[in-house]
Amino acid sequence: MKLALHMRIASAAFAAALVAVPAAAEEWPSRPIRIVVGFGAGGGTDIAARFVAQPLSEILGQPVVVENRPGAGGTTAADAVAKAPKDGYTALMMSNAHAISPVMYKTLRYNPVNDFEMVSMVATAGLVLVTTPDFPANDLAGLRAAVRANPGRFNFGSAGIGTTQQFAGELMKQMASLDITHIPYRTTPAAVTGLRAKDVEFVFELVQAVQGQVQTGDLKAIAVTSSERNPVLPAVPTFAEAGMPGYEVTSWYGLAFPAGTPHAIVARANKAMQELLARASVVKQVLAMGARVHGSTPDALKAHIASEIAKWQSVREKAGIAQEQ
Repeated sequence: MKLALHMRIASAAFAAALVAVPAAAEEWPSRPIRIVVGFGAGGGTDIAARFVAQPLSEILGQPVVVENRPGAGGTTAADAVAKAPKDGYTALMMSNAHAISPVMYKTLRYNPVNDFEMVSMVATAGLVLVTTPDFPANDLAGLRAAVRANPGRFNFGSAGIGTTQQFAGELMKQMASLDITHIPYRTTPAAVTGLRAKDVEFVFELVQAVQGQVQTGDLKAIAVTSSERNPVLPAVPTFAEAGMPGYEVTSWYGLAFPAGTPHAIVARANKAMQELLARASVVKQVLAMGARVHGSTPDALKAHIASEIAKWQSVREKAGIAQEQ
């Protein structure tokens, strides 16, 4: 009799535990949500988080605040979010740096794929290859011909070692068998200044960082790295259109919670993201920064990150770029 009673009590407790998480998820959110950004204010990842925050707050009925936590190429913020409570109140705005970090660092304190519950991709944007107005080539074919006629003579600059900008240049070198040297700078403005001073001949950079100088003629755009033409530089061809099919480098942004966040919360957050990304005002804002909205399922974002890690790992190894501790 006592055993049967204990079994009934245990069964009731187990059943209560099973419904506890869905019930909590149904109440989510009941307080403010933080979106953590691993970089300073004003950068692409910060901008992506802020254009998401306001409409997401309107849809979910709770404040959504952006917290900048820069450091170690975004890994400080990623580690903090990976270890945050699994309750849907702390999210990470990821970028392509999230996929490059495991390539550039020998060890990380978190797994960039398995320690996160992906919510949705947010937006994608390509880079643009720019040179000076007097460079003796106006298209990608001419640029490749000039480099091949002068092996070892030309340099390309980037915002630093291990950046997407460097990897874009290394991928071009590898796919087109070009002999050019990478010159790292500390920031995007420094790299662009070096280009205009002719210390380097080419720079790969985010479109929003150089679009003004391209439009005024101070820089010459050769091609964009995305699969589609960029909305703010519609006359500039893609690499594929310019004669390098298969070349693509995408700057992307995506939202994620810590692994273990209840599925019901992730599903509701994903639904809210798809709703806000369909708003005309959000689409217009994203296009203005030279990007495109790009919603996705959680699984699609997870697969994208895993694919990016494999891609850049191969590029790093072929380029001989040393990893950091």
